[in-house]
Amino acid sequence: MNTTPVPPSLTPEQCARHLRRADAVARRAMAMGRHPFGALLLAPDGETVLAEQGNIDTVNHAEATLARTAAANYPGAYLAQCTLVTTFEPCAMCAGTVYWAGIGRVLYGAEETALLALTGDHPENPTLSLPCREVFARGQRAVEVIGPVEAVAEEMVATHRGFWQSR
Repeated sequence: MNTTPVPPSLTPEQCARHLRRADAVARRAMAMGRHPFGALLLAPDGETVLAEQGNIDTVNHAEATLARTAAANYPGAYLAQCTLVTTFEPCAMCAGTVYWAGIGRVLYGAEETALLALTGDHPENPTLSLPCREVFARGQRAVEVIGPVEAVAEEMVATHRGFWQSR
């Protein structure tokens, strides 16, 4: 039986605020010429931001990079109480990395299908049609998923509008 403490629930206001901060990280990544994705790691209190990460390249996504860094710096029992916040639904690679890092919850703004509608068959983002909930469902421990968050989903999408067509 898994006796890992569950992180406290996040209010809708907290979700929106943290997602907007992740979107600011995504915009900074875009300003550096990278893909506009951003992620945060929240401490168990649901408020303290332990780390933030923008996208690096097509293999080093914001979420996977953040999850690997978190796993190298925090014990598993602590990460099980943390939340990874990300602008878009984690892809299969990122979901797998979050799972293996032991992070207990994912909060995302917009669905992978919304990203696919923006990128189409862009060679820099060959989107996989595999929802993160399906990836997590195959694991031996639960990862709570919150998202998409309709209150801010359009804001997450807006950051990407025009970006993929300009590449």
